Amino acid sequence: MIDPKPATPAAGTNAGTNTAGKRPGKKRRFGGTEAQIRSALKFYKVLAYLTGTMLLLLCAELAARYGFGQYLFAGGTNAVTGQPFGFGFADAEPPGVLGGVNLSVAVLIVHGWMYVVYLISNFRLWSLMRWPFLKLILLALGGVVPFLSFIVEKKVHAEVEAELAANPQAPQRY
Repeated sequence: MIDPKPATPAAGTNAGTNTAGKRPGKKRRFGGTEAQIRSALKFYKVLAYLTGTMLLLLCAELAARYGFGQYLFAGGTNAVTGQPFGFGFADAEPPGVLGGVNLSVAVLIVHGWMYVVYLISNFRLWSLMRWPFLKLILLALGGVVPFLSFIVEKKVHAEVEAELAANPQAPQRY
């Protein structure tokens, strides 16, 4: 029969402590291999820059729309003169361009879907690094607060690299 071992050392013993009387450092536990973490970091980095850029375009588009009443159009016909319209800003109300592509709406749609993929990249990195939930919230805010994705990406990249360097025992699954 196997005798069970106590979960903690008995009172008054030095078992489980180092020479300074402190508990040894807890090993960092990752949710994946180093290659998986680096892949997730690269995916996150690309999407952080793309989403941040699209967010800045979205802010410029909203300023043009609500500040000046202008949409960005490509192609179509000028509603006032009937001349072909190439590329540029035109009145939003009443419509300044008939036909053509409303690039202002395209920026909204592209940023929205890119933000969804950005959230997926956030979740992937967060789960592999086993960070606290508030870190996921901070990562997610990077896609909705202008310039924050660039700042957070720099800090997250440095933090992941430092943790991987400090903990070379990342699991080797394969």
